[in-house]
Amino acid sequence: MSYKSGLLVLSGPSGAGKSSLINKVADKIGPYYFSISTTTRPMRDGEVDGVHYYFVSEEEFKKDIEAENFLEYALVHGNYYGTSMKPVKEALKEDKLVIFDIDVQGHDEVKNRMGDLTTSVFVTTPSLKVLKERLNKRATDEQEIINRRIEMAKREVQRISEYDFLIINDDLDEAAEVLVSIAKAARMKIPSLEIHQFVHKWEAEG
Repeated sequence: MSYKSGLLVLSGPSGAGKSSLINKVADKIGPYYFSISTTTRPMRDGEVDGVHYYFVSEEEFKKDIEAENFLEYALVHGNYYGTSMKPVKEALKEDKLVIFDIDVQGHDEVKNRMGDLTTSVFVTTPSLKVLKERLNKRATDEQEIINRRIEMAKREVQRISEYDFLIINDDLDEAAEVLVSIAKAARMKIPSLEIHQFVHKWEAEG
């Protein structure tokens, strides 16, 4: 079976279950590349450099900003996060679906630079109450960070209308089914240039 490349952006509050969703659909969406972000934040217990994130110093990160090596980057909770261009371009050439797990700022940047190829999904919990429960249950962050994440989530939810799709991750299996359908559709997206070329050819052969 042949596959087309595409970009699939997933955004949503920390604790909404984006990582669990991606793991659930990984073997059902064809060849893909999960874009690993580069960050200046400290590594957490259990995290592996080059698997969860590329961990770099602030100085290194700023050099990459100057060299325009990022598709998007943002300063979040005092740390930089960014998406390197090179592996994304390579994955697209290999007809892979490139999946991003980035915030609303990152979504803006990707849409501005590669909107023709981008399909976006906002993933969230059924309510703010459920999000608070999940973040507290996770116990990976201090209360101050959890509070910051909750405040950010309230702001991000206000921007859901900027996304193509909304997934309410209440039941993981159901949410995964929806995401598989969206991932397949993301590969079908046709860039404007290709549409213009088709229309021109269609009319020329009249």
